[in-house]
Amino acid sequence: MTRKRVTERFPWLLPIRQAQRKIFFYVGMRLDKNTYAQTQKKAHLSHEIFETDSQMLNQNSGFDMKYQFNKVHNLKLAAKKINGLIIRPGEVFFFCYVTRKADKKEPYRDGLSLVNGEITREYGGGLCQFSNMLYWMFLHTQLTIVERHGHEVEAIPPTESEYLAGVDATVAEGWLDLKVKNDTTHTYQIVIDFDSKTMYGKILSDSTRCFDYKIYNQSLRYVREKGKVVEKSIVMRQRTSRVSGQTEEERLYENTCIIDYPLPVNIEISEGV
Repeated sequence: MTRKRVTERFPWLLPIRQAQRKIFFYVGMRLDKNTYAQTQKKAHLSHEIFETDSQMLNQNSGFDMKYQFNKVHNLKLAAKKINGLIIRPGEVFFFCYVTRKADKKEPYRDGLSLVNGEITREYGGGLCQFSNMLYWMFLHTQLTIVERHGHEVEAIPPTESEYLAGVDATVAEGWLDLKVKNDTTHTYQIVIDFDSKTMYGKILSDSTRCFDYKIYNQSLRYVREKGKVVEKSIVMRQRTSRVSGQTEEERLYENTCIIDYPLPVNIEISEGV
């Protein structure tokens, strides 16, 4: 039997624990000697490094669609703190730090979040879609991934038809964050835009693109363990120089995630030990 966390047994302690973790989190930032990216500029840098998009409305959540529209509202609020953000050489991007006051003038709305392995309604819910997209963008740059955490449980089927496993990035202020450092001599900029259904993201730079990247799953399998379906994937990155044409391959990590929604019938699920 899995031992429950104290906050699972006594839910009223959770807000206290959250406040405590946030204090420790920001005190630690003041002491770690990093320089954090904070400058936003309306003028765009001259060279496009990578662009992508993400469909914001998921019809398969199993919850009232109002929470999807609330998520869109939350994403747009957070984007006001990230759009145009400059990451200079030596600076660190910290998702929760950058967006910590996004709701100062206008509050977030209740969206869907994963709490203790279950989907629940939560203030500001849905921002992980933003961190997911940013992480995907960062993987296609020379920025160094310092901190990234995958979701322990995936409870809602993905909206994208071409699904790549293990490239999500969950965030929870005080606990988990998405953090990258600019170890290059070039300056980068994040640009975010929206239409009614889609969030668009670009990484720009003051220098031309040096490499082309391809992210892929070397392997992807589903295993039934202790009555739960577990997705196990190996995430790889291929980098090709635009000057020499030389290609390098890098094994990034192995990702494990519980799948808490029915998989298509054509997906093979093996039995674990």
